[in-house]
Amino acid sequence: MADSVGVIERLWRYPIKSTGGEHLRSVAVDERGLMGDRLYAVRDGEGKFGSGKNTRRFRRMDGLLQLSSRYPRGTADQGPAELLDPHGQVVVDPTAYLRRHLGRPDVELAREGEISHFDQLPLSVLTTATLDGIRRAVPGVPVDERRFRPNMLVRTPPGTPPFVEDEWIGREATVGDTLRVAFLRSSERCVMINQAQRDLPHSPLILRTIARAHDNRLDALARIVIPGTVRVGDRLVLDGTRAAAIAS
Repeated sequence: MADSVGVIERLWRYPIKSTGGEHLRSVAVDERGLMGDRLYAVRDGEGKFGSGKNTRRFRRMDGLLQLSSRYPRGTADQGPAELLDPHGQVVVDPTAYLRRHLGRPDVELAREGEISHFDQLPLSVLTTATLDGIRRAVPGVPVDERRFRPNMLVRTPPGTPPFVEDEWIGREATVGDTLRVAFLRSSERCVMINQAQRDLPHSPLILRTIARAHDNRLDALARIVIPGTVRVGDRLVLDGTRAAAIAS
């Protein structure tokens, strides 16, 4: 049975991984995810990508969230991603700037090759119900979706409980007219969500709250079943189809 859970309020794409993203009105989505999302990353001399955490593939690089990225004229097919400094100005030589900004002579801006820049799955979806729940738990701390870096923010009806995304796991959904996705799991959060970015101050309360309230997990992660185009205002409609398990 179909279940309309809300409408797309905002769309976000992050051309350069771990930098501030660009706000879109519509975007094409293929099997990889939003066209151009995290297509570029900051890579160090050991081949690890700049992130908010240290793992086998990623290296924590504080300072990236002070920067942002975009595509010329908003489309990924118009050339490489542009890096913007903390004042919103386009950087002429991204690699040289990143080396100065991060204090690391071994980094460079790199396009995705054989190794994915995604932490897990290509699509992250978050609801306003969950954001509102976090705001109530940390009054006085600025909380918006930029801390959690979703691709889609869904406006849910009044009375929707926080962490309603849990109910989507294992189900497929249609977004707009053509896009179809399968929700498989949620993201395990790290200290990156506490970090300052632009007008959002550093706050350790964010991660602490999510750890206490929801076992450090937040959002719904999906794979793409049928590519399509998504637009602000599109409905997200869940159905009863069970999502196939992702290979480990």
